[in-house]
Amino acid sequence: MPQSPRAGREGDVLAVVSQSGATVSFFDVASDQHLDTVEVTCSPHELCFDPTERLLWCTTAYESGYYHANSGRRTELTVIDADTRRVVEVIDLAPEHGPHGLALDTTRRRLYVSVEGSADRPGGVVVIDTGTRRPLGRIDTDAPGPHWFVTDPSGRTGYAANKEAPFVSVVDLERGVLTAKVEVPGSEGIAVSRDGAHVYVAAPYVGSFEPGAAERPPTGIRVIDARTHAVVATLPTEDIVLPVHMTSTGKLLVGEMRGAFDPASALGRHAPGGLTVFSAGTHQRLGQLEVGLCPLTISSSPDGRIGYVACVASSTVDIVDLDTLRGIGRLDIAKRDDAGAHGLAYIPRPA
Repeated sequence: MPQSPRAGREGDVLAVVSQSGATVSFFDVASDQHLDTVEVTCSPHELCFDPTERLLWCTTAYESGYYHANSGRRTELTVIDADTRRVVEVIDLAPEHGPHGLALDTTRRRLYVSVEGSADRPGGVVVIDTGTRRPLGRIDTDAPGPHWFVTDPSGRTGYAANKEAPFVSVVDLERGVLTAKVEVPGSEGIAVSRDGAHVYVAAPYVGSFEPGAAERPPTGIRVIDARTHAVVATLPTEDIVLPVHMTSTGKLLVGEMRGAFDPASALGRHAPGGLTVFSAGTHQRLGQLEVGLCPLTISSSPDGRIGYVACVASSTVDIVDLDTLRGIGRLDIAKRDDAGAHGLAYIPRPA
């Protein structure tokens, strides 16, 4: 009988943001037992675990709400000790605001944080020294709303998905400059293949599906050749995609949102979403399974055997065996209004 994907994970922890709960909750990976909850600044969004410093970084983008419907932009990053589960520091990035996407380079000890533009500057990426926890500078992306940000395996190139701008921004991280724009419809989640040869970006932007929007391009994952900066293929999806994630084993995990726009709710009306899995190597669709309402963030275990899908409208995290593509658990995340589970981070036990 195949060994359970949970086997041997005692001491590993999953951290989950509750956006309206303004918390980060910690769960035992082997048993799903709730271990602790840490209160953070209002409306937290994404998480990133630094295994060198054993710190958890959390962005706070807005007073409340989302990119397309919020009550004001925030400027904070919260730093949490992953083992004691206590807040170490709250870093104010002002005048930068709307921090959202996080990408870590452990070799150079750099954290990249996407921030939104304003009247006097475009959106960009703030560069932080993870040792001193202080900003080193920023890289412009020439777009108002860079949201998700990823780096290639070499740590030399970064890619920003831009919600309204019709391109993906390509930046040289060593020189700190924008080097290319890859034409795609306004984009959502973004991921890079393990060899750095291709970039996968979800398009179009979910806001283009509201009533009155212009003619919409087909949904799917645009595949970008990292060498030529050209779209070379599209992986079709049935529904609009927000999150994408690349596992260590080369599986591309895609969260499809199903439902309808509702002017009475920032989240809309949702049916159960879908987790679709592609092979990054062959672009073959490997399968799909049903998950909670409005999948917004996806992560996986370091060995690529377990997937985690945070669904913000149902405020749940679906736990998936990625070998069999079957659900093996679901976490319920406390919330205060309609915005629940969001950012995720897998924290291996200390060596």
